[in-house]
Amino acid sequence: MDSPPGDVTGRIAAVLRALSGFQQRGATTTEIAGATELARPTTHRLLTALDAQGYVDRDRANGRWFLGPELYLLGEVAAQRYDVTALARDSVRRLAEATGESAFFSAHRGDETVCLLREDGDFPIRSFVLHEGARFPLGVVSAGLVVLAMLTDAEIDAYFARTDLAARWGEEHAQDAVRERIDRTRRSGYSVNPGLVVEDSWGMAAAVFDRHGKPSWALTITGVESRFRSNRRPHLGALLLKEAHLLTKQLRPGG
Repeated sequence: MDSPPGDVTGRIAAVLRALSGFQQRGATTTEIAGATELARPTTHRLLTALDAQGYVDRDRANGRWFLGPELYLLGEVAAQRYDVTALARDSVRRLAEATGESAFFSAHRGDETVCLLREDGDFPIRSFVLHEGARFPLGVVSAGLVVLAMLTDAEIDAYFARTDLAARWGEEHAQDAVRERIDRTRRSGYSVNPGLVVEDSWGMAAAVFDRHGKPSWALTITGVESRFRSNRRPHLGALLLKEAHLLTKQLRPGG
């Protein structure tokens, strides 16, 4: 996040989004403050208020925060309209079985992608950059890159006008470098992340489009570099595009 949100609603949303990225182990108040760029006292006040309503939950033994039970209940209701993971699960499973790699389904939310599903293949070496609940900015990891690449030029320009990926993710994520990867992604139809987030951890992704033609989701496979050699990538890309096309059709009316 480039700057802390100014209104209370925006701050609460930022805290909940940040906390979701720590959900496997929970987060300290300081970690949430750092992720949102909010002052620690402000972050603590927001978390305490959310705790009182059940939207977050604090482990009293270690002081770490987690998303709370009230969000689960609300999510169950919202899922009746928005949940597409039931359809995506079959595609993720087929990709894991066909490639032997770890396969994922991520959603495009605002300026981020959020991992919703993970299925591991039978290859014994895993990449653990992605996990269910993990969030990354657009242009970072293969899911975020393919979603960004499939936006319009105007949307991409606006994103870079408000986002400095290099400040957090290094010079490999400077605007010119990301734009070069966008061009390559548009030419091939799928994105490739050559170990830019974690060394030796590669990923590839294809976009899944909603009924309005927007890149709203992504299918991803990840693994170690030796499994993503140049002679294998076209085959992996074809598998991703096949499943992404199938899922896009299923998500459209009459699909």
